[in-house]
Amino acid sequence: MSDSHLRFSGLDEQAQRAALEGIIRQSELHMRLLAGLRDLDLPDWLLVSGILYNYVWNVLTNNPSLHGVRDADVFYFDATDLSYEAEDRRIQQVNARFDGFPVPVELRNQARVHLWYADKFGAPFSPLRNSAEMLDRFASRTHAVGVRLEADDSMTIVAPFGLDDMFSFRVVPNHSCANERAHHEKGERAMRQWPEITFQPW
Repeated sequence: MSDSHLRFSGLDEQAQRAALEGIIRQSELHMRLLAGLRDLDLPDWLLVSGILYNYVWNVLTNNPSLHGVRDADVFYFDATDLSYEAEDRRIQQVNARFDGFPVPVELRNQARVHLWYADKFGAPFSPLRNSAEMLDRFASRTHAVGVRLEADDSMTIVAPFGLDDMFSFRVVPNHSCANERAHHEKGERAMRQWPEITFQPW
């Protein structure tokens, strides 16, 4: 197996951030999604997770751009109204804006996560202060990446654990988050889709 898919592995953080931005900007689909989200003026929004790292892996392994991509996860943060009804209004707004998009666009208010997390995952979850903080709590460090297209067309990249695991095709656990099951499930799925993946058990 050629190592060309690892061509950005081991580079310094600035170079890896530039590589990620370049890969995203070459995708008409991703740029349309980012511009559309910007137009909706969601507070503290980020496009996160598989729509980003799966796409990067696809580019680097010459797979179709949406191979293995199930949805497009979008965070926003609005603590002014923690009702489900307020979140649902935002969700419907996003659904209307991206009707016909190739994958579902899944919006969630990160200010509300602590209200339902324990019931769903069986573990306590303290309130978040912003959308980016949720990335710190992902089960796998590799997946903790988010981007936002700013008003001046610059791109903000949020990657609390850096980008080297993603560019090295390593799925690495985040032990600060008690979610071993999610780490293993996502890692096993990734290895089926991308045999280049190296999975680090919990």
